Amino acid sequence: MNTEIEAKFYGVNHDDIRAILTGLGAICEKPMRTMRRYTFDNPAMKAKGGWIRVRDEGDKVTTAYKQIDKLSLDGMKEIELEVSDFDNMVDIYRALELEGGSYQESKRETWKLGDVEIVLDEWPWLQPLIEVEGPSELRVAEVAEQLGFDMNSAMHGDITVVYKIQYPFLGDSFCTGDLPFVRFNDPIPEQLKEPV
Repeated sequence: MNTEIEAKFYGVNHDDIRAILTGLGAICEKPMRTMRRYTFDNPAMKAKGGWIRVRDEGDKVTTAYKQIDKLSLDGMKEIELEVSDFDNMVDIYRALELEGGSYQESKRETWKLGDVEIVLDEWPWLQPLIEVEGPSELRVAEVAEQLGFDMNSAMHGDITVVYKIQYPFLGDSFCTGDLPFVRFNDPIPEQLKEPV
């Protein structure tokens, strides 16, 4: 499996980040677009911190096996490949009787600064965030610092980590993949409402 070296920073102002990126000479490779995905798993995958994702990125469709070995800069593992059809790939995983089937939307804008990718992300019911991904821990840290972030405040893992930051009452067992729908036009689900 490939190792993703990435750091997330939450509660950011995307316009401020765009201005800094432009000043650094970064290139906006893909403007903000809506992405949709389904996630699936089974007990064996869950036990290893893994799941399968099918994602329509606007200009291509990918499927991936993702696994969190540890919540660290290099703790995310991934095997990803491009596929030709989003709906057919989802139907294959359903035919295999994988569990889950969480449908999720996000919005993403992709920038490149040398060998580092910076994505500006929006997710339903979350404050804006960014991910900085690069070929080494050093490069990720350098670019994060150029953007004004302290690596000590970086988050690692999937988007569930960010939901748990914004909604601190969520328990350890909460997983974004357990929500049937994560969509922009939906009201906030009961799971994300603070208990009274």
